[in-house]
Amino acid sequence: MSQHTPLYDRHLAAKAKMVDFAGWEMPIHYGSQLEEHHQVRRDAGMFDVSHMVVLDLTGPDVTPFLRRLLANDVARIHTPGKALYSCMLNERGGVIDDLIVYFMNDDWYRMVVNAATRAKDLAWIEVQAEGTGVAIRERDDLAMIAVQGPNARDKAHAALGTAIDPARELKPFFAAPCPAGEYGELFVARTGYTGEDGYEIMVGADQAARVWDALLTAGVQPIGLGARDTLRLEAGMNLYGQDMDEDITPLEAGLAWTVALEPVDRDFIGRQVLEQQRAQGVPRQLVGLILDGRGVLRAHQKVITDQGEGETTSGSFSPTLGKAIALARVPANAAPQCQVEIRGKQLPAHIVKYPFARHGKSLCD
Repeated sequence: MSQHTPLYDRHLAAKAKMVDFAGWEMPIHYGSQLEEHHQVRRDAGMFDVSHMVVLDLTGPDVTPFLRRLLANDVARIHTPGKALYSCMLNERGGVIDDLIVYFMNDDWYRMVVNAATRAKDLAWIEVQAEGTGVAIRERDDLAMIAVQGPNARDKAHAALGTAIDPARELKPFFAAPCPAGEYGELFVARTGYTGEDGYEIMVGADQAARVWDALLTAGVQPIGLGARDTLRLEAGMNLYGQDMDEDITPLEAGLAWTVALEPVDRDFIGRQVLEQQRAQGVPRQLVGLILDGRGVLRAHQKVITDQGEGETTSGSFSPTLGKAIALARVPANAAPQCQVEIRGKQLPAHIVKYPFARHGKSLCD
């Protein structure tokens, strides 16, 4: 039986088309996925992301614990509220999950992981935490609303007023706890999954509908998971389970920038495999693809390059570019011109540097 977020009734009232996603009944769209995509690129939209998993990790040894658990190094972040994107790896260097972790103080980090990987993430973290004294608390008392778009922050402040005043001066990839007010305690992060500016707002589950209604009154339109996927694809953001998984290393997923190999004495899980792969040369790379003509790009289509075959990992029609785009894993050093096999036909495409679009504009003109 599917679970419901605290905003489930709001989705039904807005006549959303609901689908099962990682065991949650979630809105795929509210009428037009295309219009919702443009709404976020051009103005402001909000997503119910309450299915995401929020964890609070606490204890005097939480920093050394996370320095071993994650491929990125939390020792890089010292300012309260600073966020860090990282992968959590297995011993083979494969990605168990990608996540964001916020440094709150020396004894407290907040982590957000994916809904589809909740059970295995929690099991893995708890095993690694044994004997460390680190406490792990799942914050299932919280809901989360992402407000994204060029006008998202202004509209969020217009809607919620003094309740989110501490967020006004936030720099990108920072978060601020907001003291209890009209909507209770809020946690506002200047992060997102669309390539646009905005906030991800954590709120008590009992206040989520009130926050949603206030944003709606301020002109922030509800957006479903369908547009969320095309937005993140245009922004060149990986989707766990498609663009990476436990058999793919961050170096093969275009996420080398999230791996901190300095200092050399930090022994994080999967480090030896990544060092060996980097020394030998990464055999595959994640690239952007644009189809030269008409057609539909989807995941798991064969890509033929001058260096051998690869495969698309995510694909869709890009509303911003007006073309079919994809992420694909192909042999290293492949030439830009390639072909994608679609329904038995090899159609011409070309490799580009992603992201494809960001801040409302195409980057591939």
